[in-house]
Amino acid sequence: MDARRVRHERVVEELDAFAHWFAVPDPSSDGHFLTLTLFAEYRDTARVARDMTAVFLERSGMSQIVDDARLVVSELVGNVVNHVVPEPCLAQPGGSRRIDVILKLWPKWLFIGIKDEDSTPPLLPMGETFPPGLLGQLSEAILPDSGRGLLIVQRLAAATWWTPEDKGGKTVWCRLDLDEGVDDSPS
Repeated sequence: MDARRVRHERVVEELDAFAHWFAVPDPSSDGHFLTLTLFAEYRDTARVARDMTAVFLERSGMSQIVDDARLVVSELVGNVVNHVVPEPCLAQPGGSRRIDVILKLWPKWLFIGIKDEDSTPPLLPMGETFPPGLLGQLSEAILPDSGRGLLIVQRLAAATWWTPEDKGGKTVWCRLDLDEGVDDSPS
């Protein structure tokens, strides 16, 4: 198969995935959807997000991706808890910072979105911090103490991006490509 045809097929796959990410949840579709609203100041926010992600995926017949999805959700929710400063128009005195966890499961993809109240773009890593061959030889003393979360997400996901919200805030998205289709029977 020539390179041009391979590129064309890859673009078609990406456009198909984009169309499903953008789709409004419809109960008659082939997808499974879940949105959770959590608050950053609650001490168990990340645990609740991880556990609800696992329950959603297991009941959707996708237990093979639970570990990766839990790690992605944990890293993205942790970023909100540790780094987000709400927009003045969204902040309320004495109020909690809202976090929405959005899961869209289609037969070929899992889209994970973490929505927060800060419009500041995430710092998505570009490339490798160290070459893979050298990484194993480096002492943890010279590796960065922070900033690994989005790198982990990018390694696990087929795609990572963010979208601004109309009234302030943003959603950080990632897409996990699935090897097998969704099993319609609950576990």
